[in-house]
Amino acid sequence: MRRNDMAVLGLSAEEEKVYRHFLREPDSDPATVPERLELERPVVDEAVQRLCGIGLLRTDARPGMLSPADPETAVARLTELRLRALYREIQLITQSRHLLDALRAETGVPLPTPRGIEQLSDWTQVRSRIDDLAFFARHDILSVEPRLEIPPEQLAHTRELNIRSLRRGVRLRHVVVRACLEDPATVEYLGELVSRGARVRVADRLAEHILIYDRHAALVPIDPWDTDRGALLAHSSGLVGNLVTLFEKIWDEAESLSVLLREPEITEAPLSEAGRRVLTLMCTAAKDESAARDLGVSVRTYRRYVADVMQRLGAASRAQAALLARERGWI
Repeated sequence: MRRNDMAVLGLSAEEEKVYRHFLREPDSDPATVPERLELERPVVDEAVQRLCGIGLLRTDARPGMLSPADPETAVARLTELRLRALYREIQLITQSRHLLDALRAETGVPLPTPRGIEQLSDWTQVRSRIDDLAFFARHDILSVEPRLEIPPEQLAHTRELNIRSLRRGVRLRHVVVRACLEDPATVEYLGELVSRGARVRVADRLAEHILIYDRHAALVPIDPWDTDRGALLAHSSGLVGNLVTLFEKIWDEAESLSVLLREPEITEAPLSEAGRRVLTLMCTAAKDESAARDLGVSVRTYRRYVADVMQRLGAASRAQAALLARERGWI
């Protein structure tokens, strides 16, 4: 690593120099650092204060001594801080654009949109662009949803697009906040996504609201909690790349929804062949009428079979039943 490479992670040259010194000589006296590094003492004191504040240096058990964090911990911490700062910068850009638009009528001078960024002023525009992006997505869709409850209209729209994308073979990874699992409609929706092949994870806290298509276009709302205020659509490869990296960081720290929904291990025998057939039809048949015909029973009898299977699994919906059945290896 070159001597200024940590600048990309947010360290100044002096901070990096001090951190590297303690890596090389962890037993050195902090009082001797300015002379040994040929730096002014106030500069070293400021660098030490920041390095301690972000966890790259910490107070040693020995009085007056400092210990460095190991490089893996240091780089991971700096990466997280840098990515969060980048996201905050993006949010500030969206807020400033919203303010500038409000002032445009006062000046009468049109304001250019930053290169590689498209401003969408309301939910109607956002929805239109999401439709296009989802239709043309071919590889993967990455999303982070911090809201506890999604408006029914938006949830229905998102469900339709995501299921259509999954049917085309598009890979979908989605991160939600844990508290949203208290909303039955959201739980049913997430269970359906997982049953169709999506991967969903849950985080304790989320502030970011991100939607990325094929890693070349990304949507960031002006207000993460109110999508009616519009969003910015980024096409810039550098900006989108940073958002992808932030998504991966959030994804790695989240917990699988499948693990959260897994029931305690059961000792009862798995479903019979007939029960497996009902489960399969629940997952594949478009309508109860066609599933009943396949089984050779009435619709009422088929629905009773479905209710029995759901009760056996302890599921609140058919989508959750399919998910739990897959977890248990029943289908």
